[in-house]
Amino acid sequence: MKLPYSWLQELIPNLPPVTELEPIFANLGLPLEGIEDTPTPPGGVLLSVITRAEAMEGTQLARLTLDTGPHGERVIATGAPGAASLPAGTVVALVTPGTALGDTEYGVRMLQGVESWGMAASAKELGIGESSAGILTFPAGTAKPGTPMHELWPTDHVLDIEVTPNRADALSALGVARDLAAFLKLGLKLPPAGPAAHGDGEIRVSLPPKGLTIERDPSKKLRFGCDHFAARTVGGVQNGPSPLWMQRRLSLAGMRPIDLIVDTSNYVMLELGQPTALYDRRDVTGDGILVAFGLRQGEEVADLMGGTHTVGPEDLLILDGRERGVSTVAEAFANAGQPQPGAGVLGIAGIMGGDHGRVRADTTDVVIESAHFDPVLLRRTSTRLGLKTDAVYRYERGVDPLLSPKAADRVAGLLAEYGGGQIEPGATVVGEPEIPGEITASADAIRALLGMQIDTAEMRAILVRLGCEVAGEGDTLLVTPPSWHIDMIIWQDVAEEVARLHGYAELPETLPTLRIHASNIGASADNDSRQNLRRTLAGLGFQEVVTYTFTSDDEAQKARAEAPGVRLRNPMTVDRTALRTALYPSLLRAALAHPKGERVLLSEQGRIFPKSGEAERLGLLMRGPLAPNTHQGGVAGGYSAFRGLLETLAASQGAALEIRQLRGEAVPSALHPGIAGEVVWNGQAIGWIGAVHPEIAQEFGLKGETFLLEVALPLPGRAWGFRDPSRAPVAWRDLAVIAPQDVAYGEVAALLRAEAGEGLESVEPFDVYTGDQIGEGNRSVAVRLVFRGAKTLTDAEVDPVMDRLMGAVRAQGWSIREK
Repeated sequence: MKLPYSWLQELIPNLPPVTELEPIFANLGLPLEGIEDTPTPPGGVLLSVITRAEAMEGTQLARLTLDTGPHGERVIATGAPGAASLPAGTVVALVTPGTALGDTEYGVRMLQGVESWGMAASAKELGIGESSAGILTFPAGTAKPGTPMHELWPTDHVLDIEVTPNRADALSALGVARDLAAFLKLGLKLPPAGPAAHGDGEIRVSLPPKGLTIERDPSKKLRFGCDHFAARTVGGVQNGPSPLWMQRRLSLAGMRPIDLIVDTSNYVMLELGQPTALYDRRDVTGDGILVAFGLRQGEEVADLMGGTHTVGPEDLLILDGRERGVSTVAEAFANAGQPQPGAGVLGIAGIMGGDHGRVRADTTDVVIESAHFDPVLLRRTSTRLGLKTDAVYRYERGVDPLLSPKAADRVAGLLAEYGGGQIEPGATVVGEPEIPGEITASADAIRALLGMQIDTAEMRAILVRLGCEVAGEGDTLLVTPPSWHIDMIIWQDVAEEVARLHGYAELPETLPTLRIHASNIGASADNDSRQNLRRTLAGLGFQEVVTYTFTSDDEAQKARAEAPGVRLRNPMTVDRTALRTALYPSLLRAALAHPKGERVLLSEQGRIFPKSGEAERLGLLMRGPLAPNTHQGGVAGGYSAFRGLLETLAASQGAALEIRQLRGEAVPSALHPGIAGEVVWNGQAIGWIGAVHPEIAQEFGLKGETFLLEVALPLPGRAWGFRDPSRAPVAWRDLAVIAPQDVAYGEVAALLRAEAGEGLESVEPFDVYTGDQIGEGNRSVAVRLVFRGAKTLTDAEVDPVMDRLMGAVRAQGWSIREK
């Protein structure tokens, strides 16, 4: 949030110099992102008064006759929109001949036969704002003709304040000044209050009943919607440019001045933190305003910026008081929660005004709306409609629920003072806002939580400076927060405010106390396991990636993944419209960023959202050689290398790994039918491994073999035990089993383990042979069998086991290779 130093200085007269504010704001919990020194217009820019404005026939230019004071009457030609209709007495910023703005020096020019003496400048041309839509104008009587503009628009410092979401109270000049004054123990000068209302206003207002249900889900109750609403009317407003001081503050705060009515609403929002809306009185028919949820069947609402939005039953609207298919306006008010078709929509509550009711060029009578809306409902509506305004930015974080009438009074007073408006004496204020309740806090508990020895009297003084009411005796504090501190709910919030104003710098430097409790044992086990997995994969050469959780139907279809079931209501792009159902499509897309032939090893730990429910997965991808080619030949890639990396990972985790070949319909749609396996980790099937299906690789534009793994997390553990190492040596035998090529090695190894019993320590393959010697369609797999017992094993003990194994092999219809 941008805030001029001069504005802050007006609210805190004894404010320290701007050079000393950065550490103060940091200690206050409102760090400054920067301090910008803003320029002032050069001396050659004079405030001049229009005496006559007329269109130049046959051109798009306007001829302005100006009273420039010491330079007398001068004429300029300008192409600025609306210049020909400017009334006499309007003040403009005139760049006189010989004055330079940036690299451009202005002089006398001939434009369509008119000798133009200088130029009437826009805010952007003067370097004091971003608006280039028309020349800068000010009300009549702003200054004497010929007054140098820099006298009324001096240089300033703009503080760029970082306001965290929990500090809604600091989203205004008054909010920041209030906090800063409490921290520095300085006096605070409140902004002028508007004229107080006397009696009821002429505009009737009806709010939706609490607990209203929505039609499509009768079991779901809407939140309160709006619990406080103030309306005042001002007639006879002479709309035009807002006063120079107001335009200056709006420009420095990053807002574009429009006209008096709009600028006043924006100014009060920046000053007090309360958004307001102003409607043309002619459009508030029936002398009533209804705050109601959207029409059941939906309706196209045109906003004041020219856009249209479809609203529904959960969107809060501001409607005029015309009849809605009922006998009387009173009956319409009685059914305020259920509006009928034909309603005049004045605006989408708290977000944006409607085209119906907008302030127009000939608007003189206005209705001021100042209300407190439900932040959750407004956030949902603004997100769904894609509307993010300064008003909703404040509403969704929380606005002072009691501020509405005060803001309406302030707007009315400014319109009367600078627009000559006549304020209706009464105001309509309805609703019962909820404000923070009393909090019971213990001073001892606060000291224990903060680790700071703060006197109870100082705690009370801090809370009082913040605007709290503090009662209670001794160390018991009964704290009633001010209405603007909606973030103070529990006693820990009170402790936070005490620490903040006492000074975070006062926190003592102490070593943390290590407390071991039964409930903490193993609390970080899952996180430690994930970190260990990341480190091991990095050691194996994998680069961790974090891809989008979002996907699209097209990407899922290309990857043959499960179709997305969870869709985004407001997707940012057309290719990110749903939540992913698998990791591997994202990994395939990430692999495209690497050139062909380069080694690619990618890993990702992330969540997927299939129809079966949210789950966590580990995904691995490999392309290219395992090690680059060198004079020693390098290390080739391929499925065996990829599987070897997985086996190394399992060994590092102390896990038992088994890869079971998949065939037929069991093969995942993402994998090549001939290179696909099920990953069994510590006896549990957790996922799959294999080569990418060639058609999928072609769809993604991947050339060369690509290998994938996707398994469930966390990885299954196993019971750990310890035993003394055996002192007996091993006995080993080699056995070559001939079986059809479609028999997986896993089946052979499982048979040998089952028949050998506990004496078999390990089975490891060391040779595979196919050829004429064993017959077409067969494969010979040679394995080494390692036996170990409690003592040295003899041939008489091992040979019967081998005979049993060979018998089991032959019983399967396989054979033993003799040579």
